[in-house]
This record gives sequence, C-alpha cells and structure tokens, in this order.
Amino acid sequence: MHWRRLNGQRIDQPLLTAVEETIRRETAAGYQLKVCIGTDSQVIGGEVHFATVIVFLREKRGGFMFISNDKMQRTMTLRERMILEVGRSVEVAYSLCELLDRYDIALEVHADINTDPTFESNTALKEAMGYILSMGFVFKAKPDAFASSSCADKVI
Repeated sequence: MHWRRLNGQRIDQPLLTAVEETIRRETAAGYQLKVCIGTDSQVIGGEVHFATVIVFLREKRGGFMFISNDKMQRTMTLRERMILEVGRSVEVAYSLCELLDRYDIALEVHADINTDPTFESNTALKEAMGYILSMGFVFKAKPDAFASSSCADKVI
C-alpha cells in the first residue's frame, strides 16, 4: 500500500516508521491520541476503487489522516465488497496494533456498514463485526464509523 497525507504529500518511509514518528511528535506536543482505521469503496465503471484511512484524533483538538488508494478490476457483490473493505482495515490495524499498544494509543476499526437492516450493506454486518471483534479490535459501524463513512468516502 502507498500512503499519502490529505494535502497529497507522499509518505515515502515505511508505514510503521511514519506512524511512530507521528505518535512521538503529537505526544511531545501534549496531545492525547486515538487512531481510527476505515475503508470505503465505490464502483466506477468496471473498477472498484478503495480508500483506506488512518485517522489520528487529537483529544478535543481535531485530527488528520494518512490515506491509501487502490483499485481493482473485478465484479463483486456488495456484501463481498463490504468484507473486502473490512479486511483492508483489519490488515492495517493488525500491522499497527503492537506499536499503538506500546504507546498506549486507543484503536478503533470502522466499517462502512449500516446497522439499519433496511439498508443493503447490513447483510455483511454480522460477518464484519465478528471478524473485527475476533481480532481483538474495537468495532464501530454506521452512524459511528466516521473513518470509513466520512473520511475514506471523501478521498476515493
């Protein structure tokens, strides 16, 4: 995965290094951090475009994010797409969890899945929730999953 900041600046160093430098800088500045990871996707033509975000929240002081975009040419059901989104978020969360634990940073994984059964994305809710919780992560779904449903959605 290739990462960038919201302003388009590429993150050329390994993700773990960039995240650790960010944690050190922000905590040295006196901020209490929380990290939220989420992925959203959209079908555009014959491609599925994905955006995965790592949102760094400064307690009562706003936040910022790292972004990774990807696309694949493949036809899939909405349910399959939702599970792929969750899989991408869990992969990133898993790669960062040891580092975040070391610095005592709270982590949430956000799924762009609606908790209202009248929405089609709800068909993947139980699987996504089970997957995320079984990995030991805090799970958030819509309307509380802002990392996926707001942040990632804006950068697809």
